[in-house]
Amino acid sequence: MALTCKTDAIIPSWAYLLITTKLSPFAKKIVVGNLELLETVIFQEIISNLNLTAYQDKPIIIKGCANKPIPETASVQLIAKLLPISKSIMFGEACSSVPLYKKKK
Repeated sequence: MALTCKTDAIIPSWAYLLITTKLSPFAKKIVVGNLELLETVIFQEIISNLNLTAYQDKPIIIKGCANKPIPETASVQLIAKLLPISKSIMFGEACSSVPLYKKKK
């Protein structure tokens, strides 16, 4: 859940804390900000918890076309997590991918 105020009202910092105490039983994640920030935080948590041992020293293609858009920040975080373990990283589809990284021998 994204908590935000769309007016120029001055919101005391404790107000968001009070709202969070009431929403916590119903929301998996609460952030102060807009939906884009909420999405970024959710993707960040998912990426940080990924187990990538199966991809160790293997070529990786990050799919370019998806049914749901992925925030650019999430793509950057994913690349940062894949760099130390991958043999190579490409973006796009298998038939037309853009090479992004190749481990030096």
